[in-house]
Amino acid sequence: MTPIEVTTVIALLRHVARAEIMPRFKHLAREDVRDKSGPLDPVTVADEAAERVLTQGLKRLFPDDEVIGEEAVSRGEASLECLRGPGRVWVLDPIDGTANFAAELPLFGVIAALVEDDEVQAGFIFDPVSDDCAYALKGQGAYLRAQDGSERRLRVCGPVPVGQMVGSMSWRYMQEPMRSHVLHRLNRLAAVTDYRCAAHQYRMLAAGHVHVQMFRKLLPWDHAAGVLLHAEAGGYGARFDGAPYRPSDTQGGLLLAPDKLSWQALYNALFN
Repeated sequence: MTPIEVTTVIALLRHVARAEIMPRFKHLAREDVRDKSGPLDPVTVADEAAERVLTQGLKRLFPDDEVIGEEAVSRGEASLECLRGPGRVWVLDPIDGTANFAAELPLFGVIAALVEDDEVQAGFIFDPVSDDCAYALKGQGAYLRAQDGSERRLRVCGPVPVGQMVGSMSWRYMQEPMRSHVLHRLNRLAAVTDYRCAAHQYRMLAAGHVHVQMFRKLLPWDHAAGVLLHAEAGGYGARFDGAPYRPSDTQGGLLLAPDKLSWQALYNALFN
């Protein structure tokens, strides 16, 4: 992507946040929130409106690209199969952290990733509350762009022993016996958190505020942009089996750490 295209995408994310998301924050009626797959998977009218406007905007900017969003996939109107094929695909999470948004907690984000041939080429994680955007381009680094246009480079924190690691460990979707096995080993880390928002967890990780993250479920709108952001900030990530992450992967788990040696130490502490 060119610098002008990056600026244009960030401007679109900002427009969607200001026009469709923030006016509804703390103003949702009961009927504006409903469950999708279950009580831990809510969707709001803000999610749907933001995805609709963001999809339309990206189609205008990049008419030859495919655009798929979380809500469209959940309604059966789009499929993840296009991620494996040729051509460019934008993958959207209109509001990541919907449970926080619905609970009036200011911890949610807008995620957009550009995928080509099942590899992430660009990732954007916009914070509607602070009005800034973390983004990364493959091979070009990771950055945080403020509302005034100023930027700073993002870097992961340095390696530390497992006993000093802090990070987000999401075990909700783990099956037994892995679930119990890992839960009994989380005390080997210094601290474990879960903000119910991959957008901010990836931003914290890429900015060096935490050391590690673990996820079990790998839907691309949650992870494609964040994995690239972390990698371009100098971090190392891989699936539980050691294979590299691909956006079409929806299972297999994911570990992210400051470097490969830290990843291996973390894996050994949690799984071996």
